[in-house]
Amino acid sequence: MADADAERMRRYRRKIDKVGSDYGIDPALIAAIISRESRAGNALEDGWGDYDRVRKAYNGFGLMQVDVNPEGGKHTPEGEWDSEQHLRQATGILVHFIKKMQHKFSGMCKEQQLKGGIAAYNMGDGKVHTYERVDENTTGKDYSNDVVARAQWYKTHNSRWD
Repeated sequence: MADADAERMRRYRRKIDKVGSDYGIDPALIAAIISRESRAGNALEDGWGDYDRVRKAYNGFGLMQVDVNPEGGKHTPEGEWDSEQHLRQATGILVHFIKKMQHKFSGMCKEQQLKGGIAAYNMGDGKVHTYERVDENTTGKDYSNDVVARAQWYKTHNSRWD
């Protein structure tokens, strides 16, 4: 999937690199979340995604699908759906969850805490109970593993999305 999204990802590369540098997050990880959440914008309707038929409203906004559901993340979208401001908001949320996992699972290694933070980005930190079952409540039950695999692809194939 990361390969299929690489061409579309190019248009966001400068913003991704800047936000990644400012937040101390590998740009490949930001690109991986964008790929998983919105297929680099391809799966969005005017910047919105994850339509809830019951609420008759969208749950996610932007490339990184910031959770706007009043029963979920309750975030107010910042910036345009493909803007640096949006990427800053979403990356800030990711960093928040990584820090929560570092505190919650202080005995875990950094890589495990990172995967916990990625899973929490998808479903909230209250649903991450152990590293062994980090994805049991995530979308597709594979969210953090999939995001890490996509990040590895973007890291390895850096020139494909330059």
